[in-house]
Amino acid sequence: MKNKIQLLMGNEAIGQGLIEAGCQVAAAYPGTPSTEILQAVIDRREQAAEPLHLEWSVNEKIAFEVALAASYTGKRSVAVMKQVGLNVAADPFMRTAYIGIKGGMLTIVADDPGPHSSQNEQDTRLFCLQARVPVIDPASPAEAKEFIQPAFELAEKYELNIVLRPTTRICHSRQNVSIAGPITLSRQANFELDTPRWAATPAFLPALHRKLNANLEKISVEPDWQPHLIPGDDSQPRTALVASGIVYSNLVDLLEELDLNNKIDLYQVLMPYPLNPDFSKSLHEKYDHILILEETYPVIELQLAHPGSSGKQNGAVPREGELTPDVIHQALADFLDLALPEERPEERRGQRPSLCPGCSHRTAFYSIKKCFPKGIYPSDIGCYTLGMNLGAVHTVHCMGACISQGAGFYQAYQQDEGDFPTIVVTIGDSTFFHAGIPALINAVIQQARIIIVILDNATTAMTGGQPVPHLGIAAGDVPTKAVAIEPLVKASGVEFLEVCNPYENNKFETLLKQADDYIRSPTGGVAVLIARHGCIMDPAVRRAQESFLVTINEKCVGCRICVDKFECPALTMDEENNVARVDQDRCIGCGTCISVCPVNAIIKEEK
Repeated sequence: MKNKIQLLMGNEAIGQGLIEAGCQVAAAYPGTPSTEILQAVIDRREQAAEPLHLEWSVNEKIAFEVALAASYTGKRSVAVMKQVGLNVAADPFMRTAYIGIKGGMLTIVADDPGPHSSQNEQDTRLFCLQARVPVIDPASPAEAKEFIQPAFELAEKYELNIVLRPTTRICHSRQNVSIAGPITLSRQANFELDTPRWAATPAFLPALHRKLNANLEKISVEPDWQPHLIPGDDSQPRTALVASGIVYSNLVDLLEELDLNNKIDLYQVLMPYPLNPDFSKSLHEKYDHILILEETYPVIELQLAHPGSSGKQNGAVPREGELTPDVIHQALADFLDLALPEERPEERRGQRPSLCPGCSHRTAFYSIKKCFPKGIYPSDIGCYTLGMNLGAVHTVHCMGACISQGAGFYQAYQQDEGDFPTIVVTIGDSTFFHAGIPALINAVIQQARIIIVILDNATTAMTGGQPVPHLGIAAGDVPTKAVAIEPLVKASGVEFLEVCNPYENNKFETLLKQADDYIRSPTGGVAVLIARHGCIMDPAVRRAQESFLVTINEKCVGCRICVDKFECPALTMDEENNVARVDQDRCIGCGTCISVCPVNAIIKEEK
């Protein structure tokens, strides 16, 4: 019976591949571009031949450790995250290279060259080189799926965690892929006690390191993972192209467009680390000139160390940014002395991203800025990062850093023995669970006098609405125990804790001022406000709240405060008449803009 063919997004294809390969435990923390991988497994869980455990973990470290323990029992498992999530999982990830696994374990890390939605362009392949972990670099959605099963087999053969590294263009592009039935492994969980290995102390680690190095040497010559060669016709003697990942696919298309396919030796590197030393030796012997195309860092280039190579290190290939077809074309033209590609007009950027109409974060930020115009505002990773448009976000670093940075700002200012600025930290509910709790405890212990506003919209909004721990819902809408935010905050030692709907701006602003009084009082410390209102993208939230017909009357003086300072996308300026207007197609009728107008020109009527 022939396999079916389906048009799938790359992340869907990877999820399908995990089902087909008999993966039984999958744990992830959402983050673009990796989010849809676990969701694809959730959506296809009925196809699985054996029981599946699926979870949105609280953070990437926990996801990795859950998958790791499952692999110790002999079952196949996967941890899914984006490239900066690997930083969070780095501690167990690095040690696992030495300790190893039993059942096949994959870590799928989606990189974001560009970057499109990340705080850096981190290259997981370079991370893996440092960690001594094999990494596979698929060049298409179909290839990403097809690599899943053999990657599990490779992991089990050498008892090593294997990384699959798709990038944004693979995760979010679509391709026809072959769909097969899931395999049945019939494995019963069986954790075999081996304390010197699973709890290895420093005395055992040199031997484990030697074993790891030996395994890497063997993996580097595994026949199924060797670079693929498309030979040329000798019209470009002693010259070759080397590429990996989506860059390889773009290069193949470009060579065909330039009528250069099959005219120059072209290598696709499937496993950027570890590279076969014989491959490196062969390139040194056969070629004088090599162009190496890879995203984002010179991982292949560093291992090849070819004296005639062109790439990231000599500037022939840009050292930053995505290698789009235009960029590859320029590098190829320079390398082969071709006519330069025509310059294309710069892309015109559209309207800058903004919080959704009716978003409760907007009202919270507006009130914070209004109450403390000279404050310092550390914030965090999430859709609420867009609070910078309102002037209420001054720093964004990494998950959970806002609380620690807020405490750091306070400690620096309090040394000067004068008055200190009000420091208002904003952090989302999902981010709070992810990495905010230890930072909160530390801030309390160190007696930081800061205000922390937990923006609780009851979802992981930026990545598509995955459940958060205080909802009592697990992956796949499975009911579970809810873990409330308030007891966690209280247990961390916080004495000032209030909850308010930021739509009630007068009450919220009163609480902000009370919090400021508290942190400046003789017995003050950390003050926490929970700004609680459901995400407006949730249809249930929209149905549950009042909705009005919001209009602007003749009192409008064109001051632009509602448009520029409040920045609701449903409010626009009629430049010709110098008055504000309400775009009724975008307005959700929340009425939160009414209090913003200094002349009471914004009014609401019952629908």
